[in-house]
Order: sequence, then C-alpha cells, then structure tokens
Amino acid sequence: MEYNQPCLIDLPKVSDPRGNLTFVEGGQHLPFVAERVYYLYDVPAGAERGGHSHRECYEFLVAISGSFDVTLDDGNTRTTYTLNRPWRGLLITPGIWRTLENFSTGSVCLVMASQHYDESDYVRSYKEFTALCKTKQQPDDK
Repeated sequence: MEYNQPCLIDLPKVSDPRGNLTFVEGGQHLPFVAERVYYLYDVPAGAERGGHSHRECYEFLVAISGSFDVTLDDGNTRTTYTLNRPWRGLLITPGIWRTLENFSTGSVCLVMASQHYDESDYVRSYKEFTALCKTKQQPDDK
C-alpha cells in the first residue's frame, strides 16, 4: 500500500479470553518507524488539540481509550474521522492540517511520529498552510 494520503489502518488484534492485545512493529504496520511517541489525555470538554500541519513528519493517531474526532484538511477538502477503536488508527501524511476535538471523558490519544520533535517542521498558521497548498498546486514553469 502506498501512503501518500491520510488513511485508516487496522492494526493486528490478538483476541484472548484474558483480554485483547494490539501491537505495532517497527516499519511493518506503518510506513515509518516511530521516532517519537506521545499521548494526549485529560483533554477538557470542548477543548481542541492539533491546529497545525507538518512539512515532512508523518503521524499515526490511535484512540487507545475513549473516542475523539480528527478533522483533516488538505487545502481543498475537509474530512472528519471518529477514532474509537484501539486497533484502528489514522495515518496523517505531511501537508495535512489536523484538528482534534470532541474528546470523550477518559479518552487517550496515542501519537506515533516519524520524526523527533522539530519546531521548524510545524506549520502553525492556517493562513501559511493555505498559501503552501496553493504553491503546491501551481505547475512548475520550466
């Protein structure tokens, strides 16, 4: 599978009477080996997270507990995904604006990133993001 657009990815789920187990093995289930892993939790009701894009970094989001919505924007189209299964995650490719909201009580969002934290990789202004999208859509004059 080619990973040039955001997509949902089902991870392995090992069912057992003692409880289920889901895993991610380096580069096998995702198009990258996670260089950074972090999680969001105790998000207050009505709060939003995200509100940025990345220039080069891929991210994979999983609701390991509870649920939340992720709205992705490529500069032309907005699509909202509800994440609520601990074996299904959302791959976000570079150049996509993301907003996370509607966190249920007790929800936990696990994020696996393809790069270490680098502030210069972030696009935090929506105006700058839309300008970059327009630049990408312009054909090269050669």
